[in-house]
Amino acid sequence: MWQLPAHFEREQVQLKASGIEGWAQMAVLEDADLRRIGARGGASEARLIKLRGQARLVVEVDLQPAEAALLLYAGIASPKGLAMADPQQLLVQMGRLQRSLTGRAAPTFDLPTLRSWIKRAQRRPTN
Repeated sequence: MWQLPAHFEREQVQLKASGIEGWAQMAVLEDADLRRIGARGGASEARLIKLRGQARLVVEVDLQPAEAALLLYAGIASPKGLAMADPQQLLVQMGRLQRSLTGRAAPTFDLPTLRSWIKRAQRRPTN
C-alpha cells in the first residue's frame, strides 16, 4: 500500500478519496487536479504540488520515495531539474541538508550515486 509520511495525512486522505493511491497516479496529475483535490478540504495545494514532484522523481527517474523527498528538500523539484544538476553542487546541497536535519557529518549519498541519478534523469523520455 502507498503510504505517505505522517505529516501528509490530510493530503493522503484527500488523494485516496479522489482515487489516487500510488506514485504513478500522483505523477500524472495536472495543476487543476491538485487544485480540485485541495479544494475538497484539508489538503494543502502546495503540499500536493510537492508530492507530485516527489512522485515524478520516483516514477520517471526510478528513485526511492525517501531519495526523491531529500532531493525536493535540497531544491531539486523535477526530473528536468535533476537532469540539469551539477553532481558536485548537489552533493554539497545534500550534505548541508543532511547535517541540518540529522546533525550527522557523514554524507548519506556519494558522488557516483548522484551522478547515476542525474544520468537516469537525462535519459528519461521528454514530452
